[in-house]
Amino acid sequence: MSVNIYVGNLAFSVNNAELEDLFKEHGAVSSAQVIMDRETGRSRGFGFVEMDVSEEARAAIEALDGAEVDGRRLKVNEARERQGRR
Repeated sequence: MSVNIYVGNLAFSVNNAELEDLFKEHGAVSSAQVIMDRETGRSRGFGFVEMDVSEEARAAIEALDGAEVDGRRLKVNEARERQGRR
């Protein structure tokens, strides 16, 4: 079962490929996506990474949570299930 990882406090210059490269050091990455604002097309400063092997995902979370990338400390944890919008 794949693990979905939340990555917060990303520098606005980080793109999908850079996010994937950051996590590839810790294991195989299924997908990496920086969330973009629909109206402006700019990064919203967070993204999600999906990894297939849970041990690799946990290692990546442990290694990258609090790590400094482009002058910003990352907030990395297992993504929570999204609640329905109201």
